[in-house]
Order: sequence, then C-alpha cells, then structure tokens
Amino acid sequence: MALRTALRTGADLGVNNARTFITTAFLRRLVPPLGPMPNEELDSTDLESLEKYRSYTRYLRKAEEARNKPAWWKTYRSYVEKQDPEHAAEKVDIGLPYLRQSRLKEVKERTQLMKDKKKDAELERASRLRTLKVSLERVQEEWGKSSGPFHIKRLAEHYGVFRDLFPMAHFLPQVLMQISYSQDNGTQVHYGNRLTPTEAASVPQISFEAEEGSLWTLMLTCPDEHLLDNEAEYVHWLVGNIPGGSVQAGEELCHYLPPFPAKGTGFHRYVYVLFKQEARIDFQEDVRTTPCLSLAERSFKTLDFYRKHQEAMTPAGLAFFQSQWDDSVSDTFHHTLNMREPVFEFIRPPVYHPPQVKHPHRQPLRYLDRYRNGKEHTYGIY
Repeated sequence: MALRTALRTGADLGVNNARTFITTAFLRRLVPPLGPMPNEELDSTDLESLEKYRSYTRYLRKAEEARNKPAWWKTYRSYVEKQDPEHAAEKVDIGLPYLRQSRLKEVKERTQLMKDKKKDAELERASRLRTLKVSLERVQEEWGKSSGPFHIKRLAEHYGVFRDLFPMAHFLPQVLMQISYSQDNGTQVHYGNRLTPTEAASVPQISFEAEEGSLWTLMLTCPDEHLLDNEAEYVHWLVGNIPGGSVQAGEELCHYLPPFPAKGTGFHRYVYVLFKQEARIDFQEDVRTTPCLSLAERSFKTLDFYRKHQEAMTPAGLAFFQSQWDDSVSDTFHHTLNMREPVFEFIRPPVYHPPQVKHPHRQPLRYLDRYRNGKEHTYGIY
C-alpha cells in the first residue's frame, strides 16, 4: 500500500500555522517489465517438442551463450541506480573508531572467571537456594562495554534517527549517557521510551564517563516538530565546550526548551547527541539569544551543524525518547513562545460503499441501511 497525503492550510480551520492531513490509501499499480521475461518464447503446454541436450558439453556451451547474451534484467541494478543515485549506497561511518580487545584474551578472561566462580562455595550455595542477587548496575556496566553500543545503533536505525539527522551516515554510540529528569527511574531517557512533555519540562541531569581534560558538545533536537519545513528541526538545547563530564560547566549556546509536540501529530522523537571535541571550538555563530523564545531562531539542521565543525568534533553518544501532546504543551505555546497553538486534525475520508444492487446476494439483513438518506446511520454496527 502507498499513502497519498494532501495538505490544507490552517486558514480553512480558523487556526494559524496549522496544517490538516488528509490521508487516503490506494493500491500501487504494477509496472510492466522493461523487456521480455526469461523463457517467454517457450511453449509450456508442449514441452516434448523442445530440443534436448544430448550431452553435458552441449548444455554447457548453450549455458555460456545464454550467460553472455545481453538482457535487460542484467542491467536492472544500473537502471535503478540511475533513477535513484542513493539506492543501496554505502553509508559513511562518522563515529569514533571501535577498538575491540583480542578474541583470545576475551575467551581466556571468561574461562578464568568461570573457574573462580565455581570455586566459590557461598556463591554456589546462594544459587542452589535461589537467594543469589545480581547487581543491575554491574549488568548495565558490562552491557555498555560489550554489546550495548551495537544494540543502541540498531534501535536508532529502527527509529530512523540516522536517516533524519545524518543522511547517508551512521556512528556507533560508544559513550553511554545517563539522562534523568527527576530522581524517579520512570523519567529517565533510554532509547525510544515514552515521556510526557510535563515530565520533560525542566533541565535534566546528565552524566557520562569522560577523561579528565576532554571537551564535549551536547545537543537535544527534534526532527519531527518543525511547523513550516519538513526537512528542518527545532533545537531544544545546545551546550558546547563541556569540560569532562560536567554539563553545568559548559557553554550554553541555546537554553533548554521543553518539548512541544503539536496536538494531533502523534509521537515525536527527541534525540540527545553527544559529540567529542578535539579541541576548544569557537561557537560564536551558533549562539542564540537568551532567552531564545523564537521558533525561527531555533530552526536547526544537525547535518549542517556537524558539517561546520566536523574537523573538530565526532559523534560519540546517543539517547532519545518519544513524546506526544498533553496539557503542558498549550501552556508552552501561549506563555513561553507567546503564540497561538497550532492544532492538527486527521480528516478521515468518507466511508466507501459500492453501488447498490437490486438483488443483493449473501449480504447482511440491514444491507439497505447503508444507502438510506436519514440522519441516523446504522451501518457499520454489524
């Protein structure tokens, strides 16, 4: 199925800066082949009349001739690449190099660890009595050092984060961030979990492992929120030249703005990206006014920002959550952004009914209710 979307301006609804989506579905038309199909000239009803291969050498010679013969389906890949140059193009890895320890050393360490555990009588007794307690912090730490970055990358690809922020590029998030909006574990940012705009209203607490003397850049952006340009984003938070892991000591380029997903637009993705800097960067061109309450000034493109500073920074960490409209979004539009709140409505197409037939066969008893002109409709109940 393919979706066709039509837009209607907000003036039709009496709402400023609003768009209305009308979505209908139609079947994709089958495209005819570019030429004759293989063995199309053969008569499948009379296979006995076909010429037989009397020897393997003759069969091999015929197969070589068929393979060297030009055919349109052999050039299908070039045909597709001509129509779409980015089709099946290899993506560029823009992240930090992944240094994995020797497989032999890893196996030796694991074997030695298993031997030590088997010699521990207290551990064996606790496991047998089902009183063994496993530290979730240690599990999280081991997961982050082993397969965690690959799982995060797979989730980011599933949610289209790389596709919308870094087209034709990707990276392995090797630095794990702990992002929490409160002391409650339910308001932490993971990798696609759901938070309400009320829960994400204040500046979060962020921590990550960093070497002493290192510099970082932290960015919070939303690729689904822009009201005028589908290819642009709104930057919600931007902090540069962060010394070590202390985000509060960094240079705040754009102050924090809580999520404001418009009503009727569903879930939006809010992505935290952590960049590792090679040296101190002059972000004078990226500084917004404080407080920055203009959506025009917050218009942003992660790809342009990265291209501007790609010689001095490398993406190293990633976390994101999803959020949809609640009552706090209206307050953000009216009191913080000082603008009317756009409301999006999904207009469903009218119910389709096939033309009425005089003698319906194998239809429900209330078949004629579909075609009555009364105000009260009963179709759709059965």
